[in-house]
Order: sequence, then structure tokens, then C-alpha cells
Amino acid sequence: MKKLKLICTHCGEKYDIESIYFRCSHCNEPLELEEVQSGRINQTAHLKQTMMERYQDFFPFLEIDSSFSLGEGFTPLIPSRIAKEDLNINNLYFKNETVNPTWSFKDRGTVVGMQHAIKLGYKKIGTVSTGNMAVSVAAYGSRAGLETFVFVDKNIAPEKLNPIAIHKPHLIKVDGNYGDLYYETLEIGKEKDIYFINSDQPYRVEGSKAIAFEICEQLNFVVPDYVVVPTSAGGNIRGIEKGFREFKNAGLIDKLPKIICAQASGCSPIYNAFITEKDTISRIEHPNTIAHAIENPYPPSGNEVLRMVKKNDSLCVAVTDEEIIHAQAQLAKEGLFGQPASAVPLAAVKKLKESGRIKESDHIVCIVTGSGLKYTSALEKHHLTSLEAKMENLRDFLK
Repeated sequence: MKKLKLICTHCGEKYDIESIYFRCSHCNEPLELEEVQSGRINQTAHLKQTMMERYQDFFPFLEIDSSFSLGEGFTPLIPSRIAKEDLNINNLYFKNETVNPTWSFKDRGTVVGMQHAIKLGYKKIGTVSTGNMAVSVAAYGSRAGLETFVFVDKNIAPEKLNPIAIHKPHLIKVDGNYGDLYYETLEIGKEKDIYFINSDQPYRVEGSKAIAFEICEQLNFVVPDYVVVPTSAGGNIRGIEKGFREFKNAGLIDKLPKIICAQASGCSPIYNAFITEKDTISRIEHPNTIAHAIENPYPPSGNEVLRMVKKNDSLCVAVTDEEIIHAQAQLAKEGLFGQPASAVPLAAVKKLKESGRIKESDHIVCIVTGSGLKYTSALEKHHLTSLEAKMENLRDFLK
């Protein structure tokens, strides 16, 4: 491990890098690894590199063990074909995280968390998740041969269970307040010697930095004006913002984009605090949105995301389920099938353009976080149809 410290994102208290309790003992806010001040991209053998090998200078490890990599990262950045016509925006891009090994951005943070766990000698890993992260940790735990514990809400949709269970973790449906389960596992981890790679765990945040690194390379180091991130616990948006910061520290880019926090109206604790000019978030008592992947009623990094957005003079946006479904259909017109949460950024861009906050000339990147195959029940909202014909009548039918 490199000689870095974990630092509280709120009060600045410092902790040893080998600690696995990732909340500040003074103010209970999330910890974060020290900001990297210098580094270069490893340009050698690009097709043989893993994500962590390419950006090793920006990760906290002296050596990278790639034996349990599944080929995460290096996802495409796709220019919109229809944004100019439909939204009157000239330069809109989609960072397609659905092509990661378990079909979501979560694999980036999982592989970095695994690296830390294995270097510390852990034989057991775990996570708390409603879907994407659960599948990711289960898959990587299986790949590395570690005993894996996955805690999910007892009301999780049945279609989400088996993609987790196929990797044979200890899959436990928990009856209780799901919002409190995150904090409960921090104590369980210490008692049972389980390394938890939860939503805003510092090494998971480190993995998300690579999204920013790749965007910079893919745009030839021309920094976009806005990057729009669907936000739940807050780890991914924090990592993306930190990645741009570290590339600027290293002199690889000369400015920072504004990072927009996009949430669903049915569960928008960060947005609610932002528009009411509060300094801390409040729990959503009855969350209700089709964007289940970002339906976190009390995000553990919510306060830090709120501070980050205000510090960067950026924005929070909330969109309705109707707007999300419309945006999911628009993504499909681009050839991208994202889960409802993945459509939230595009819905947010549409809203911001209509209100005049985004201009026609702005360069914008939407993070498409997870595959639509993660939640196929949402397809019922689209009223999809098909036709049927007999083969002998097919030519006449096509007329």
C-alpha cells in the first residue's frame, strides 16, 4: 500500500489506510483516501492492461493483482445521434457502464475494494445492496474464491435474486429497516472479520474515479461542461468528481466539469436538501420510484454530495417516473438499453435544457449506470407490442 491516509470528508480527521471502519469516529461522515497530487497514465500494452494497471498512479496500491479482474472498465463513450434534433443540444455523450462484467458501474469499485481486502489478508467479503452491487460483489467474490455475504432487503424483486444467487454467496434477505443495515454491517464486519465493500466505501469511491479518467481520454482531454450522475448512496458521484480533480492536479486537464447530482422525485433526499438550502439531508420516509437502483432514503454519503455540489457551484435535479420512462425510451432510440435509474441523467438534461440552465453549445456526459436487463419489469410501462404472421403469408403481410 502507498503511504496515504483516510481523511474524513467533513471534519478532516485522519485515519490509517489499513482501517476497515470507513466512517469518522468524531462526526460519522464518510472517509476518503487522500487526494492524489501527481501521476501519469500507463500507456504500455493497452489491450493487455486492466483498468487499475492503466491508472495505477492514481490508485493506493504499490502492486496490482489482476488475477481476479473480470475486465471491468474501458466502457464506450457514445455521442448522441438524436440530441440535436430532440433536445437542441449539439454535444451530448453517454458513458455506457452497462457493458461492465456484471452490467453496471459497480464492478469498478468492487475490484478496487477486493484489492484492498486481499492485501489485508481477508478471506470473507460482503455487501448490502438492492441489486447491482450485490451481483458485482457475488461475482468477484466467486472469482477470487472468497466466502461472500450479500444482504438484501426482504422485499427485493424476485427477478433480482437469482442473478446474485448463481454465484453462490451467502444470500440473506433481511427483515428490518434497510436504511439502518448499512451501519449494522460496519459493526458486523469488525465482529465477524468480514470486509464489507458497501456503497460509499472509500475503495469503491476510488474505483469510480476511473470513469472520469476514461472520459478525459475519450474526449482527448477536452473536459465536458457537465457530467450528470444518477445518485443513490453517493459513492459513484463522489468518485467521478474526485477523478477529475486528481487529473487536474496531475496536469492532465486544465479545468473541472460541473458534476450534476440527478435523483428520482420519489426518493430525492439530496435534491430536497439542496433546493431548501439545508446543510444536511433528511430521511425519505416513504420512497416510491421506478428507479429502484437509486431508491436510497438516507444515502450514507448524502451530506458529502450536498457539500460537493455546493462547493463546485453545481446542481441537483429531480425527475418524475414519467420523465424517467420517457428518457428510457429515448435511450433505446440511441441503441442503449439502460435500467430506469440509468435514464435519470437524460431526463435531468432535458429538464435543465428546457429551463435554460444548460445551453445548446454545452458539452454534456450522461452516466448510463446499469443495464435494462437488471429490471425488465419496467418494460411494462412502455406498452410494447409485436406482430404475428404465418410464413406463407409473410410477403403479403409486409405490404
